[in-house]
Amino acid sequence: MPKCVVAEDENLLREALLEQLQKAWPDLDVVAACDDGASALEAIIEYQPDVAFLDIRMPGLTGVEIAEAMSTSSPHTQIVFVTAYDQYAIDAFEKGAIDYLLKPVSYDRMCAAVKRLQTRVNNASLAGTQANVVSQLLAQLGVNQNAFNLHKKNEPLVWLTASSGNETKLIMIDDVAYFKADNKYTVVMTAQGEALLRKPIRELLDVLDPHTFKQIHRSTIVNFKAIASVARDDGGKGIVKLKNRPETLSVSQPFMVLFRNM
Repeated sequence: MPKCVVAEDENLLREALLEQLQKAWPDLDVVAACDDGASALEAIIEYQPDVAFLDIRMPGLTGVEIAEAMSTSSPHTQIVFVTAYDQYAIDAFEKGAIDYLLKPVSYDRMCAAVKRLQTRVNNASLAGTQANVVSQLLAQLGVNQNAFNLHKKNEPLVWLTASSGNETKLIMIDDVAYFKADNKYTVVMTAQGEALLRKPIRELLDVLDPHTFKQIHRSTIVNFKAIASVARDDGGKGIVKLKNRPETLSVSQPFMVLFRNM
C-alpha cells in the first residue's frame, strides 16, 4: 500500500483534500496530515512516503523549501504542489514527476493527478528520477522562488508590547534576538533581557517579516540579523550562536535547509 503525507495549514482545506484522496485513491495510506511545513518535513523523513501533497504557503517552511530538502532526504517521494495562486503555475509542474493543483481542487483534477502519481509509484525507473527532476524544477524557478513567500495581508510587525514583571515594555522588532515558546505564551529575548508576550508562538509567524524571522525549531523563531554563526553537530542538528546573547539555540534537522547558503 503506497504511503502519503499531506501538508495544508488550513483545516477545512486539509480535510477536503483528504476526503478527495480517499475517494480517488482508496488504497493510499495517508500516514500524516500536517498543518505546518516543519511537521510535514519531519513526517516525510520518518515515513519516506511514496507521495506528498504540499501546500506552497505554510508556516515555518514553505512547500518549495520542503521540496528542496526532500531532494536528498526522501528523493523517491513524488511531490504535488497545492496552492490558491494560479499566477505561480509554471509549465514545469505539468511534467510527469511533479503535479500542481489549484485550490479549490476539483475532483476531476484530483483524479488526473492520482492517475499520474500511480504511474510513477508503480514504475521504479520513473520514481528513481525524482531527485533530478526536483532539482531541475527548482532551478527553473530561479529568482521566482521568492514569489512563493507571498506578502502577508498586513504589514509585518514593527514593534510589540510585552510584560516584564510589573512593567509593560515596548520592544522594537529589530531588537528581538529570538522568540521562545512558553506554554500558551511566548518569551521575547533581546540583548537587554526577556519579556513575556501573551500570544502563542505559532501566531507570530503570520505577523513577522518572513525574510528576517525564521522558525528553526518547533518552539523557536530567530531573527536572522541576530545570528553570529551556525554549526552542525554529528546528528545533523544545527547550533546557532547569537551576536548579543550568550546562549546558543538548537536548530531541528528539518530547518537546516534554511541555512544551506550560509
